[in-house]
Amino acid sequence: MSEIASSTWFTTAPHWGWLIVFYYLFGGLAAGSYFIAALIDLIGRREDRPIARMGYFVAIPCLMVSGVLLLVDLYRPDRFWHLFLQSNTMRPIFQYWAPMSIGSWGIIVFSLFALLSFLAALAESRHLSWGWAGHLRPPSIVGRVIAVLGILMAMYVAGYAGVLLAVTNRPLWSDTPLLGMLLGVSAMSISASLLLLIARWRGLKFPGVRSLDRFDSWVIGLTLLVLVAVIVSLGSVARVWLSLWGALLLVAVLVGMIVPLFMRWRSARSAQTSALAAVMVLIGGFILRTVIVFTQQGIQP
Repeated sequence: MSEIASSTWFTTAPHWGWLIVFYYLFGGLAAGSYFIAALIDLIGRREDRPIARMGYFVAIPCLMVSGVLLLVDLYRPDRFWHLFLQSNTMRPIFQYWAPMSIGSWGIIVFSLFALLSFLAALAESRHLSWGWAGHLRPPSIVGRVIAVLGILMAMYVAGYAGVLLAVTNRPLWSDTPLLGMLLGVSAMSISASLLLLIARWRGLKFPGVRSLDRFDSWVIGLTLLVLVAVIVSLGSVARVWLSLWGALLLVAVLVGMIVPLFMRWRSARSAQTSALAAVMVLIGGFILRTVIVFTQQGIQP
């Protein structure tokens, strides 16, 4: 590939592949699903609590899958605990200056809140007989605290992927500060689409389903705006997408953003159209993450 005008000094490419693409996908679904569920619990209608419960049920398996993918991608998976404990003293390690350390602890803390909300959802749906677990969701005070803190951690985890890319000091990744925002809003979009698909499949007709549909449309539009801002912020570096990867990025925009928005606008949000649009958003979100991860792999100094 021809030389690009990047302000980034080159380092060895991390050679991330499909494991990281799927980690970004499932990690985004976990964070976005929890965010939406906790938001419904805090400010939504009481009759929409089943939708929030569904979001908590989605977040935990997605977290587990993303954790396994991240672990397998490590050079020495058996030594992952060195991110959290000193090998000689077994004392906790927290390096506030190291994004990898902060991010690892952030995922752990978010997982704790997701687990508490998951247990509360199980108790409310009578799949768990622990009575105290039901108080871990709003409207209880403890539940509200968990939901608010969980939302903050979900937002961090959703955007952390972009921060991790930036600190690699690789071209494209390090030439814009907006990748974290892009992956964050995209996580909300694909998560809303997944929850909509599950709700349609289960035949849920709560008012919150229609609200979730509207929320997804707004976030899809926001994702498109942030993507445009990313391209503008890259300046001449954006020329790297004058390639096959750029064509694939265009597919992500058409399939995952523009066409779903048009379908919902033209079809008055019918159930069938909403479900098809949700599938397209998920496909577009996957393609977007593929492009972000793989584009810079071929850039040479």
